[in-house]
Amino acid sequence: MYNLIKALMWIAAVLGVVIGIARLVAIRWWRVPEDDPYLVASFAPTLRGGDWVLLWRATPPAFGSLVICPDPDDANKVVIGRIAGEPGDKVEIEGERIKINGVNVYSEAACNDAKFSLDDPVTGEEVEQRCDIESMGGVAHERGTLSGLNKPGALLSTREVDDGQVFLVSDNRAYPYDSRNYGAIDRAACKESIFFRLIGKSGYFDVKSRFTYIR
Repeated sequence: MYNLIKALMWIAAVLGVVIGIARLVAIRWWRVPEDDPYLVASFAPTLRGGDWVLLWRATPPAFGSLVICPDPDDANKVVIGRIAGEPGDKVEIEGERIKINGVNVYSEAACNDAKFSLDDPVTGEEVEQRCDIESMGGVAHERGTLSGLNKPGALLSTREVDDGQVFLVSDNRAYPYDSRNYGAIDRAACKESIFFRLIGKSGYFDVKSRFTYIR
């Protein structure tokens, strides 16, 4: 029994050191804000306010990554968006559709849960949205839309990305809070990407949100 306890203590110590080193150089855990209704709506259905996630910071975020960056308008807040444009890129957004350097980003299929609901950030009323899978730079991720969002001229925007910057796009195309609002962001400020959800807002027993990769 003594040897077993000693072995368990050694294992715990080694794991503690490994986790400590990983936190210093590669990952950290973080709770997604839930006090800003505009931000919360913008990253649905990929995330929900109150989720506990892991952030990767050992390597710079790549095209298509979901990143966390300081809010350019408020140093005490953050923005969350997907890198859809890098220096020299031309990003065109019309409704739910994105075109990068003249090439359309396509929806591939419906999500496992084809519909989801959230609170409208302006009215507070519950709104039902459609969820589908979009592929951007080889990264397949969930996207939220509304019926009629893709009509001509809906939320139209065209931007060219300057050197040293990235253009962020919200996964929720109906309620975006992204570079169309605050402009392109310095790449150096976006050091961390969101890659794993430990538990969801509802806690450990929310099986659908527990231990899930974020793409």
